[in-house]
Amino acid sequence: MPPTPMLFNAFDMLVPVHQSPGLWRHPDSRIAEFDTLAYWTELSRTVEDAGFSSLFLADVPGVYDVYGGDGDAAARGGVQYPLLDPQVIVPALAAATTHLGFGVTASVTYEAPYLLARRFATLDHLTGGRVAWNIVTSYQDSAARNLGMQGQIPHDERYDRADEYMEVMYELFERSVEDDAVVADADRGVFVDPEKVHDVDHAGRWFSVPGRMLTHPGPQRTPLLFQAGASARGQQFAVDHAEAIFAITSRPEKLAEQVTATREQLSAAGRDPASVRFFAMVTIVVGETEDQARARLEEYREHVDTEAALTLFGGWTGVDLSDLAEDDVIADVQTEANQSALAMFTKDPEQRWTVRDAAEFISIGGRGPLIVGDPAQVVDELERWRDVADVDGFNVSAAVRPADFERFRDLVAPELRRRGLLAERPEQPLTLREQLGGEGPHLAAEHPGRRG
Repeated sequence: MPPTPMLFNAFDMLVPVHQSPGLWRHPDSRIAEFDTLAYWTELSRTVEDAGFSSLFLADVPGVYDVYGGDGDAAARGGVQYPLLDPQVIVPALAAATTHLGFGVTASVTYEAPYLLARRFATLDHLTGGRVAWNIVTSYQDSAARNLGMQGQIPHDERYDRADEYMEVMYELFERSVEDDAVVADADRGVFVDPEKVHDVDHAGRWFSVPGRMLTHPGPQRTPLLFQAGASARGQQFAVDHAEAIFAITSRPEKLAEQVTATREQLSAAGRDPASVRFFAMVTIVVGETEDQARARLEEYREHVDTEAALTLFGGWTGVDLSDLAEDDVIADVQTEANQSALAMFTKDPEQRWTVRDAAEFISIGGRGPLIVGDPAQVVDELERWRDVADVDGFNVSAAVRPADFERFRDLVAPELRRRGLLAERPEQPLTLREQLGGEGPHLAAEHPGRRG
């Protein structure tokens, strides 16, 4: 039996520093061009040539201002600041590519569902159905304050609210405008048949949307739904809504527990466990030989920025480590930020993490694993993660951007193709849902969004 191809997304962000603080200073880095369209169109072509399914664009709606009590460290280190809007750039990148999909992060806490539905339907049209929505509830107090709130909505309540948000989105995407509503009948003088357009009439605890969807359905109707919640409440949200789940953990054995539990929950909820794709985050440093890859990693380590790494930690977890010594152990505290990010460092049964440990670990690749070696070694490790964790593919982060994506294209992709682990592109472009294994361009029949 031939091997099942792996799926790959390029995991990036429209910022100077995404997951590897300080590496913007490396001589091979071109990320100072992050605010130019040319940089992102070139990157999109690079990862499309490498066989990636999508460019997955992270986003946050606030500044990482926990470390030191303000945003100065984030500014100095370029830590996800300045930050451009990923939704704006997607149509231009779609025009520069043929098959590549685009995963766009958008927050259900700070975006009005009525307008966000229009925006995603627009992106679905303009990309030919190559768009995904990474659903997040957001975790930054700075975002809440700058968007007119006193502070964050409590963690679990954010997900309760998000469930109702998704009810509204499904009504708008799936049921408000029928497939054949747009008739463009010049003889009758009718562009949209009003009999085929329906009011949502939603009145709930958090949202009131009485009217109809503002645009007509795109090729996918609902964009492909990504989700990355790893807390207990976040995992339940994923079971209820996600078609693809993105996980970040340092060991495949740990991830296997999450994947197994989630697949069991999917089955119990009446969803086909095989219909949901699981992606693990990885950062890859590859060379033509292992020695070259190891030398490159050591070169990377010369450029890491420890303060910037701790700024990332503070932004993720809501915990300020600026007053602790390097050898102090990170304590577990209650937080309304990213609970799974904090638990990784405070509830690890195999290690008591110090501030120094955390900074060193985060410095290259954030919280995900770092794979280093020649092409065969890299693919061997990807296969090990796939087999142990039962994942379908990987969200690949680059330490030095875009050089590490270019090396993936030139070194890793050929080895994947040689082993039959990278699917060949069809001549006719597919929707992103179909690329990731969907039976068609629309939500599966058993998905809650289709069931209503």
